Amino acid sequence: MRDIAEAAELSPANLYNYFQGKDEILFFCQDSSLDRMMAALEKARRAKTSAAGRLRLVIVSHLRCLLDEVEGSAAHLLTTALSPRQRRYLVAKRDGYELGVRNLIASGMRAGEFVSGDAALVARAMLGALNWSVQWFRADGPMTAEEIAEELADYLIRGLLAKPDARRFAAAGETTRIITTDFGRDAAPDGRPGRT
Repeated sequence: MRDIAEAAELSPANLYNYFQGKDEILFFCQDSSLDRMMAALEKARRAKTSAAGRLRLVIVSHLRCLLDEVEGSAAHLLTTALSPRQRRYLVAKRDGYELGVRNLIASGMRAGEFVSGDAALVARAMLGALNWSVQWFRADGPMTAEEIAEELADYLIRGLLAKPDARRFAAAGETTRIITTDFGRDAAPDGRPGRT
């Protein structure tokens, strides 16, 4: 609790004005990160671009949320520390997110943009790879969270394309523009999103 209070620039006693315990903080982090991921998913659904472009937006947003934007967002993987009621709520929300990603993939498969396959299996494999990134990512490592998000999105989508040489999905700059416009991130002088 001291570490959390320090990161929030509060005293540990003051932190308890907002949360009754660690489980409430964990729940808050999980719920907030899922809200951000669901917002990105909804943005992707409405985007007037290819299935690959929509999926790319989700992948980049997911990784940026996990690695760069919401401290503790990876905690959505740790539901066993929560009360049964909180766990049911978050698992249902997480399952809704997974279903949305699965539907994006299935849409691309139906349109012939992605190779045919089991959309549920592909979605779970993809989300597993994205979520595991919190285990190996280091903020002081050779790549920023943004660079990892962009490159991993390209890699994962390239493996789904029915015509891999046809780069029909949004370029990195387009994804960044869409995310920046919707989520209001400060842009660096080179146009890339600023780091938070």
